[in-house]
Amino acid sequence: MLSAALPTAAAFTREHLRAPLTLVLLIWIPVFFVLIFATVLGDFATALGGTLASQSATAISAGWAAAFLSGTLAFFQVSSSRGADRRLSVAGLGPWRVATARIAAACAIGIAVSAFAFVTLWLRSGIGHPLHAAVAILSFAVIYIGLGALIGAFVKGALEGSLLIILLFSLDAFSSPEMTSSGALAWTPTRDAANLLIAAGGGQGSPSADWLGMAAVALGALAVALAAFWRAARTRAE
Repeated sequence: MLSAALPTAAAFTREHLRAPLTLVLLIWIPVFFVLIFATVLGDFATALGGTLASQSATAISAGWAAAFLSGTLAFFQVSSSRGADRRLSVAGLGPWRVATARIAAACAIGIAVSAFAFVTLWLRSGIGHPLHAAVAILSFAVIYIGLGALIGAFVKGALEGSLLIILLFSLDAFSSPEMTSSGALAWTPTRDAANLLIAAGGGQGSPSADWLGMAAVALGALAVALAAFWRAARTRAE
């Protein structure tokens, strides 16, 4: 399966990266989030009685940059390529190979987005634990690949899907434990990744529970993404 899916995955990745707008967003989104959105997060947390300090807001904004762009691109991979993926499936690849190729392409793009976000954060404020921060930022991307693909599997309209991603992103970003004194929304998909990234930005270690929680959510997101890509690629008879 992998030998047949890898060339297709490379083609899917080139399809996205050769678009000028995608390349611009790969650079502009991390810069915007780390330099501008971080200030908004810090002010918003202060207004709600949260504990997100300025340095922490800068660190976590790199994760949000990777999450937002990776989730959006994963959504469009599913919603805009459904017909082409089904034709590839019928032509002999099958839905599982197409789904594997799509998720490999999504992860490759997620790695690229995360790398840009990581470099932007490093240049902006430095990173106490670079390896921890890199893993945490990548987990943001992976989690939102799953969420974006899931929305794309059930929502066909580009406008409706984009708005859903923005809504989900806003709820996740502005209701995390660090953002508000209320414990009503103490769990969000990126909670453990956010804790790791904030600690890494400040040069602190993280408990094993955060690492295990982040890994579990990221693996679950990959499974959801694979199922979503498979659903989009399969024909009605399968």
